[in-house]
Amino acid sequence: MNLLTEFPVSDEITASFRRFGHLFVDWPHKAESKSYFPPKGYAFLLFQDESSVQALIDACIQEDGKLYLCVSSPTIKDKPVQIRPWNLNDSDFVMDGSQPLDPRKTIFVGGVPRPLRAVELAMIMDRLYGGVCYAGIDTDPELKYPKGAGRVAFSNQQSYIAAISARFVQLQHGEIDKRVEVKPYVLDDQLCDECQGTRCGGKFAPFFCANVTCLQYYYMMFMQSTQ
Repeated sequence: MNLLTEFPVSDEITASFRRFGHLFVDWPHKAESKSYFPPKGYAFLLFQDESSVQALIDACIQEDGKLYLCVSSPTIKDKPVQIRPWNLNDSDFVMDGSQPLDPRKTIFVGGVPRPLRAVELAMIMDRLYGGVCYAGIDTDPELKYPKGAGRVAFSNQQSYIAAISARFVQLQHGEIDKRVEVKPYVLDDQLCDECQGTRCGGKFAPFFCANVTCLQYYYMMFMQSTQ
């Protein structure tokens, strides 16, 4: 389970939360930046045991529906930091199980606020465009915390086209109010729509035309031969 906490110090984070159990501290692009502290003021705490997460939640105080824990360090005394538990089940939500998931009616949503759950993303998109059958929050493949992006699958072409034509959407839910990018979800295992693989040896098409009047996959050799 992932925890999001707003706290501006690095090694002190581990020291402050070690009493709840063994943990690993991470934040977006930590390896690339080589920074000693979370540059955006938040970090992910990944505990080895679920009981550690529950112990942390039990130690928090609740105010206006939010969880806070007061932590101290050599530089900070009793600083309240917000704790946001991330339930792994919140990564996926099936809104209409009777509809098959069509990758070609699926959109990519970039810049999704990390506290937003899949069910909330589904509700927002269904309210805007209708026809949502599934929503998913992209998570780190190893550590399982939200990466700030999502996917939404529609049951009909009309809703799908309306979503990608908008290009940008205002996600509004509770305190969340953010403009995010919307574009077609591009697959890497599709055959060329022009030749169905007959002129490129059955190889997958690496090019996708995102124009709403096209939305087709093409293989490079075919595109070159038509120029």
